[in-house]
Amino acid sequence: MSTSTPTTPPRMAESERPGRRAAATGPQAPEGRPGASRLESFIDAMIDMGQTGQIFGEHGIGKTSTFFSHLPRAYPDAELVHVPAANLTPDDLLANVPVRDAATGELVLRQLVMSQLRPGKPFVLLIDDSLQAGATVQSQLMQIACNWTLGEYDLRALGCIGVFLTDNESLAETAARRSDLAVLDRMVTIRITANDTAWRHELAAKYPEWDLREVFTLWASLAPALRELLSPRTLDHVLANAREGFPLRWGLPLVNGERLRLREQRSDGRPGKDRTDEVLDRIAAAVGAANPVTIPDPVRSVVRAALRNRWSVLLQGPPGCGKTELVRETVREGLQGREPLYFSLPVTNVEDLCAPIPTVDGSLDNLLAGAFLGPEPKAIVWDEYNRPKDKTAFAKLMEITQEWSLAGRRIENLRAQIAVQNPPYHLGRKLLVARNNIAQATRFTASLTVEPGDIPANEWLIAKYGAVAETVLEWWKHDIDEDGRAWITKRTIERMIKLHQRGLPLEMAMVYLGDGEYAPVSLTALIDRLSERPVTGLREVAEDIDAWEERLRKAAAETSEGTNDSDLVHQVLANAELSQLRHHQDVVARLLPLLPPKLRSTYLVGASSEVQRFWIETFARIPRT
Repeated sequence: MSTSTPTTPPRMAESERPGRRAAATGPQAPEGRPGASRLESFIDAMIDMGQTGQIFGEHGIGKTSTFFSHLPRAYPDAELVHVPAANLTPDDLLANVPVRDAATGELVLRQLVMSQLRPGKPFVLLIDDSLQAGATVQSQLMQIACNWTLGEYDLRALGCIGVFLTDNESLAETAARRSDLAVLDRMVTIRITANDTAWRHELAAKYPEWDLREVFTLWASLAPALRELLSPRTLDHVLANAREGFPLRWGLPLVNGERLRLREQRSDGRPGKDRTDEVLDRIAAAVGAANPVTIPDPVRSVVRAALRNRWSVLLQGPPGCGKTELVRETVREGLQGREPLYFSLPVTNVEDLCAPIPTVDGSLDNLLAGAFLGPEPKAIVWDEYNRPKDKTAFAKLMEITQEWSLAGRRIENLRAQIAVQNPPYHLGRKLLVARNNIAQATRFTASLTVEPGDIPANEWLIAKYGAVAETVLEWWKHDIDEDGRAWITKRTIERMIKLHQRGLPLEMAMVYLGDGEYAPVSLTALIDRLSERPVTGLREVAEDIDAWEERLRKAAAETSEGTNDSDLVHQVLANAELSQLRHHQDVVARLLPLLPPKLRSTYLVGASSEVQRFWIETFARIPRT
């Protein structure tokens, strides 16, 4: 085993380093050496001294990103080897494999080291989330941290010029504490806060169109507990959503199914004032962005934004509402017909993603699943994201969603990642989903809570099943209450349609709760509709348009507020799907002038751009008086 020490590449002088991009903000330089943050100064010092650096700090303050931005500027001839410890298995770093000895011809055991540790050039080893590794891996990391060795390998001989371990000390986010004095005595440790990294510079460069000084002032004015919740990473996500015109709250993570709230903490530790809306509104005002409560067609809008901007996004919604199918359809559109890479987490093993194998040069390489390879554009759909088959597979996802790499290898031309999951509770019942922590939750640029109304599954049902689907949807919209609509998902509606077409009892399509009990929703009105008993929908109004036009004329003559007939027609138009409205546009144009103005004005509110376009075209056909 060689003990030679590589020559540390010369550090580029500060004046020679490529500067950060000019931005509107122009914040003051962070603390530390002139032109550098405290963490950057620490990195330089540890490399110069040849010491292991241990870095502790809260999640989302820019620990890892500082390495990715600083090292290429300061050490352009060196490479950063980033190893996410949370998803390491013992055989990833080092493995004994049988090889045939050239001299004797016998099989012998030989240690192979992971290929990333043999880049063929000077490198800095960053072991990220180091406390989240399992016990066996912790022993391997101890050898690296203490001696810069791994098994029979001297990392210095392989080109290592620096070793760093990073993590958050909170036991809510880590698997262990590092307490062995023999290990701690070999490292230089620094605890940092957000003020010790260059995150302000990075955000200013990322959003050059905005002057962020007011945002930074607002952030600094918050209490420490609020600053920890609104970490720089989360603030970045809030600004990213503001840039797209989305609700800013989408940038706040979903922790165990609940939206993170920026709530103050009282001196006794109890929750204090909730400042979420206030803080987000002030951020929006500071950058001149809107902060809408919602937007039309939110799921497709955020998936399209993810493909444009290379985002990871999380969609959480009740089962059966059509989330996954809508996501896959939208991704196909964005990738010009190419299918997304689809993984259902309950049946996904680590080996489905990657596996370590020995190579001819005597190192361990990771063989990636074929779907991840190739230069073509890709998007990944992680379905049932919070129902992983095991913790190891879920840990691998942490690297992909945060670093866009797998086993240290970048996934070429990966355009977006969309995770889809159910909430922990629905209709008063607990779903069997896993918990997460805030460090995991903040990996997503946008996190949406999806309601059934956000999924345009009705149009798909009508296109596929025609008049029967229209009838069932009319029942769903008009004849049952909000609780009933929550029980009758679009998936349930499709089962009802299929059972009706086969002449089977509709009750069998309902969610079965056990002991002969089905979902508590009456089907009487639906049976009446399917039996063609008298009902009123857009199709029925169109079939008798002359009579309905006369009834509305009489209603308009009686009062400008409208009558029951006016209200009924208004409800029919408001609940109709776009395809139905287009099919009966001539009928709609005849009815509109006879409705009270206060009802007509509601059709554009909160509608998608396609629906708004229909109503504008139809309004234009109303004769001017």
